[in-house]
Amino acid sequence: MNLQVVDRVDSISPEEFRDRYYTPMKPLVIRGLSRQWPAFEKWTWDYFKSIVGDVNVGVYNNVKSDAYTPINTADGYMKFGEYIDMVRKGPAEWRIFLFNIFEHAPQLARDFEWPEQLMKGFVKRYPMLFVGGKGSVTHMHFDIDLSHIVHTQFIGRKRVLLFPFEEQHKLYRKPWEVLSFVNFEKYFDEDENKLDLEKYPAVRLARGYEIILEHGDTLFMPAGYWHHMEYLDSGFAMSLRALQSSLTGKLRGIWYLMGMRNIDTLMKKTAPEWWFNRKMEKTLRAAHKELETLVQ
Repeated sequence: MNLQVVDRVDSISPEEFRDRYYTPMKPLVIRGLSRQWPAFEKWTWDYFKSIVGDVNVGVYNNVKSDAYTPINTADGYMKFGEYIDMVRKGPAEWRIFLFNIFEHAPQLARDFEWPEQLMKGFVKRYPMLFVGGKGSVTHMHFDIDLSHIVHTQFIGRKRVLLFPFEEQHKLYRKPWEVLSFVNFEKYFDEDENKLDLEKYPAVRLARGYEIILEHGDTLFMPAGYWHHMEYLDSGFAMSLRALQSSLTGKLRGIWYLMGMRNIDTLMKKTAPEWWFNRKMEKTLRAAHKELETLVQ
């Protein structure tokens, strides 16, 4: 893999952000964006447990999906307060995905500001919390609605691997899905690395970015960016979503969300093994073309 460091700034003007990052679709970390928010100091494990500890939440393990797994299916359910107690004790490879904590505690929306000076189109009904225990993994994928993401880390550190959408064939994208066949888990650890470059050689050609997010860091992740995240410590983050400004981008996101996903779910129910094998064959052909281009 050819990885660059993500640019970091303490602050940035709207004009510079649009010219250097938003328009060219380049990721950026803004250190100072969240530091004036009440949430920067206020949002802690104890605070969340006190206000939404009794809410049932879906939890996800580190196992990659297979031929039968519909997208975003939880592996279990538990009280949010019980989950917090578990991840605070130490390594716990369980995470919470797309938790709309604001539905249960709407007062939390007063603890941050939407960065509308940087971009428009925020979907304000759906700010989302992402929570993970130390060692938990969000496997390589891109967000199905193709929104721009403003992702702020609270508590703990998280390692993030990023690739532009166009790198999809080098990442062995599953057709009709937003996922990769490749397991990038512990890709940075020589002893526990699960990245199989013999089976997936085109990954070596992929060009992307790597960053470690810490408390208060805000990552701008352009629409369609592939991302793989590993929790180096137990922690949580909030994602704010903004629709693409172009009509084409919006329509493509709607198709992925309403059309592509439903077709894939139907095929997984009716002919899972045939569907899986067909997608694998198509993926390997696309990756082989990338390798042939390098040889030429």
